[in-house]
Amino acid sequence: MSWGQGFNRRSFIKGAGLTAVAGASGIAEAVNVDAALIPEPARGKYDFDEVYDRVGTDCYKWDKQINIFGGENIVVPMGIADMDFRTAPVVTNALLKRIGHENWGYIDVPPSYKESIISWNKRRYGVEIEPDQILNANGVNPAILSILRAFSPRGSKVIVQAPAYASFYYTIEDAGCVVAENHLRQVDGRYEMDFDHLESIIDHDTNALILCNPQNPTGNCWSREDLTTLGEICTRRRVVVIADEIHCDFVNKGQKYVPYETLDDEAVVRNSITTKSTSKSFNLAATKCAYMHSRNADYLARIKATGHNDAVNTLGIVASEAAYNEAEDWLDQLVPYIDGNMDFAEKYINEKIRHINWVKPEGTYLAWLDVSELAERIGAAEMAAEYNRNRGPDEIEKSPEHMVEKYLVENAGVQLNDGYRYGHGGAGHMRMNLATSRKLVAKALDNIASATRKA
Repeated sequence: MSWGQGFNRRSFIKGAGLTAVAGASGIAEAVNVDAALIPEPARGKYDFDEVYDRVGTDCYKWDKQINIFGGENIVVPMGIADMDFRTAPVVTNALLKRIGHENWGYIDVPPSYKESIISWNKRRYGVEIEPDQILNANGVNPAILSILRAFSPRGSKVIVQAPAYASFYYTIEDAGCVVAENHLRQVDGRYEMDFDHLESIIDHDTNALILCNPQNPTGNCWSREDLTTLGEICTRRRVVVIADEIHCDFVNKGQKYVPYETLDDEAVVRNSITTKSTSKSFNLAATKCAYMHSRNADYLARIKATGHNDAVNTLGIVASEAAYNEAEDWLDQLVPYIDGNMDFAEKYINEKIRHINWVKPEGTYLAWLDVSELAERIGAAEMAAEYNRNRGPDEIEKSPEHMVEKYLVENAGVQLNDGYRYGHGGAGHMRMNLATSRKLVAKALDNIASATRKA
């Protein structure tokens, strides 16, 4: 019998007398981790009200802010965009089972991983994806970087719709390109695309646009009409659309996420690449696992030709597949919980907090707060100017929003992300993450209300 034909590895091992005896030079079985597995919650209801302690785990959201501002000053950090909830038990259990196999050699990515991606996108959003239309990546930003290297020569312009996710600026810089900002218009606290301005900034050196949907930091879930108009402009002007849809699973009640790949115009769709990950939906950023997909085989080939690194983390594969296949109920309970946090925060801010304004967003778990009045009350512009006049050569320039961040840390114990880093439209704004226990949301808002009464 040829090697491989009818071959049973386990029978071969046992027949050869190679058993898992301590001290023997045999082949060991994987560790049995069943006793360590986490049980599903009683009655199938997850407890998102739990205040889960993350301090001391080298957590960027908590420990990093404590290191920057001091433990005595940080009560609730609400800036960095990850969640404070326990991960879905099925995900943790899948990881425990894989860890029970005590070997970390190269992974042969199983077909079931791509199948989980295909199934998730089809059943939740009606997006039809074929296996050969998917490329792996170790994060959405690395995926975007590979796409830019394929389509945007060094020195060329890449459009972002500002205010825009801060990391887009760094990724464009890493690609050797130049940022061109398409300014979003603010109308009654909500944001709209400015298509006339978009047309005006496209020239022969413009090859790509990064679309964020739902939008970070504003929370917009762009309509089919908006996406179609943007897509038609970009297709006509030969600008490739990079659709970052990492926040797509967080949509508030009454709103809708429209995947770019479901637009009606095939030419518009083929002029795009979509990037996604489980990292936001299931809080798996540490596993470094993402993907991109496109109906344009030539675009995918160009990305591969750049030397794109499609290596992915073994535990990321395990966690993502478990999340997409088995953790849907966890997410379906989490999304309305965060929506409830949004409702609670909107009512609280409007009724009890002075000098801060906010309109509930359509999606994401982020609040884009207008703090321009608070900044004026505390003299943030003057404080920033004074700091910058006297700063040392190795100290970064500060904005008024940095001073608002400092004020809230010192007077409320709450850290928010300063709007300065989000480009045009970030002035007078702060970003607040509401993906935490409602008890912590209430504590943070109570403290902010007290601090703003002093301003």
